[in-house]
Parts: sequence; structure tokens; C-alpha cells
Amino acid sequence: MAILEHTLGILLHPDSEWKAIRNERHSFLQVFLSHVPFLALIPPLATYYGVTQVGWVIGDGERVWLTSESALSLCAATYVAFLVGVYVLGEFINWMAKTYGVKDGEEKRHYEGTALAVYITVPVFLVGIFGVYPDLWLNAIVTVIAGCYSVYLVYEGIPILMNIPKERAFMYATSVVTVGLVMMVVVRVGSVIVWSIGIGPVYVT
Repeated sequence: MAILEHTLGILLHPDSEWKAIRNERHSFLQVFLSHVPFLALIPPLATYYGVTQVGWVIGDGERVWLTSESALSLCAATYVAFLVGVYVLGEFINWMAKTYGVKDGEEKRHYEGTALAVYITVPVFLVGIFGVYPDLWLNAIVTVIAGCYSVYLVYEGIPILMNIPKERAFMYATSVVTVGLVMMVVVRVGSVIVWSIGIGPVYVT
């Protein structure tokens, strides 16, 4: 299986790309390991450069930077969180499949749920490149745009991948989006807890 196969297609022509993905029979490890470990590197690497070399301004204050050690630990934790998040989201999609009447065999459904989780996160990972310039508003705007496109991919992809009627697929997709939002909240809360116990950023003085 080619590394990062379907990545460009899912952005430019998602309908035909979802059909191509459905017709494949790759294992869980193939679809996960050929995409997520590479794409998930983009935001941490870009952010590491941004917060250690470019820096950012808080309000009307002076430009600040993180130390290399602090940035490395925070970016490494972010990378691990991305890997775990995509895996967990894929498992939720697989688990919910039976609830929404997906009739395919267990092995096939496992691939499709994982594939959905992998490809809907592509836009979010790609815009992580904007982390090289860690401006709050710029990164917030591009992340919201990428998130909206990911939601679109969920609603577009589920009826094709799971081969279920659009009415049922709409409810399925809504459940997937809800789970994704809950996971985002959990990650945010986890970040606050980590910072509160003293593993937060260390600024260059």
C-alpha cells in the first residue's frame, strides 16, 4: 500500500475517493500506519519550530519563545495524543456500526471505520503546518476551516463506506461528529490538567 495514498484525492474529489477506499481490503495496520504516523507529525514539528524560533506575542506584550526542552516535551505529548485520538475515534466508529445497521462482516467493517477516522483527520493534520507561525487567530481560523471540512467528509463518507441509506447515515455521521467533539474537549481538559501540575511551558528568559 502506497504511503499517504488517497490523501490528495480525499481533499479534491472526496466522493470518488471514498468509493475507491471502500473497494480496498487493507488491514487495520495498513490503513493506520501508512497515514497517521506521518501526517500527525506535521502539527508538532511545525509548532516546535514556531514556538522556539519564531515566537508569538501575547496581547500588547513582548514576543516570547519556549525553551527547546519544554517545546519538545509538549510537542511529543501532542503527537502521542494524535495517534491515540485517531485510533480511539476509529474504534468508536466500528463499535457504532452495528447500531446503525451496517451488515458487512466484522473484519471489513473494522477496516472501514478505521479508514474513516484516518481520512477525516487529514485536513486538520495538514493545516498544522501553520504552526510555524504561532499566531492565535491565524491558527484558530485555519483549524476551524479544516474542522468544518472534516465534518463534511464524515457526512459524505459514511453512506459510501458503510453502504447504508442516507437517512440512517445522517444519524450515524452525527454520532461520529459528537464523539469527535467530546474527544476534543477531553484533550483540552487533559492539557489544562497537565499544565496545572507543573508540566506546562517554560519560556526563554
